[in-house]
Amino acid sequence: MLLVLCTATARYAAGRALGGWWGSGAGALAGVGSVLLCARITIALCGLQTQAHLARIVVGDGKTEATADAVLRAITLYEAAVFPLTFGGASTEEQQARRAVAYQLAAYDDLPLSVRVTAAEALEALDLGRDVKRTWTAVAALARAVRECRAGHVSDEQTS
Repeated sequence: MLLVLCTATARYAAGRALGGWWGSGAGALAGVGSVLLCARITIALCGLQTQAHLARIVVGDGKTEATADAVLRAITLYEAAVFPLTFGGASTEEQQARRAVAYQLAAYDDLPLSVRVTAAEALEALDLGRDVKRTWTAVAALARAVRECRAGHVSDEQTS
């Protein structure tokens, strides 16, 4: 609506000021110029608003949180290979491949200490592969540690 109003005003002003055949050409040029100027201002303001909104929401660069999520996902995939739902559901090669990926991700340098420690405990429980409840407890502790390292995390004591 603002663009239409600016265009009409610019065309009217240019046409009235110049009169004759110059008026229509100048009015069209002024109208296009005002539309482009208004569009540029609108785009710049939207960009500033978006940057301000993201600055309020995003804390850090997100690499740590993404790596922690990847570690959790890799360890749960390794858990699924160690304790498959069907007999013979995961071959030994698949278990070893998932184990290697889980260990490589858990060894990443930028992981928070809490995630690193709980990942090591979960991997130890999975490597033993005997006690399902101990493994579930260790993986649940890892999931809590990953959730707590996320920016803007609301703990259980706080209300959301």
